[in-house]
Amino acid sequence: MKKPKTSTKNVVNRRARFDYDLGEEIVTGMSLRGVEVAAVRSGRVSLKGAFVTLRAGQKGQELWLNNASFSLKNQGEGNSDAIDTSPKKLLAHRKQIDNLAIQKQAGWTIVPLKLLTEGRFIKLV
Repeated sequence: MKKPKTSTKNVVNRRARFDYDLGEEIVTGMSLRGVEVAAVRSGRVSLKGAFVTLRAGQKGQELWLNNASFSLKNQGEGNSDAIDTSPKKLLAHRKQIDNLAIQKQAGWTIVPLKLLTEGRFIKLV
């Protein structure tokens, strides 16, 4: 039995191309909960004003996506949606994180460009 095809909407941060001189692009995975995945798959995400920070973690530095808006469907009573802007952990290789840390120390800003939702995984460029 075939799975019904779901509509995939890639979320794009168009403003970043105008506000910043873009350097290299890397593709990272995201650590999301189920309701956040549902919001991304249905296109209820905004990357406007989002940025990436480096934080100290258990095994060195970690990448975190800040200020991205996820419009979550409320499962309880009422039909109001909740907006979640909490930081999301990004999954990247250690060499990529170290390279971004060097660029960050040089004064560069790390901004997300788009969310890729076409495959099984959700990726951030």
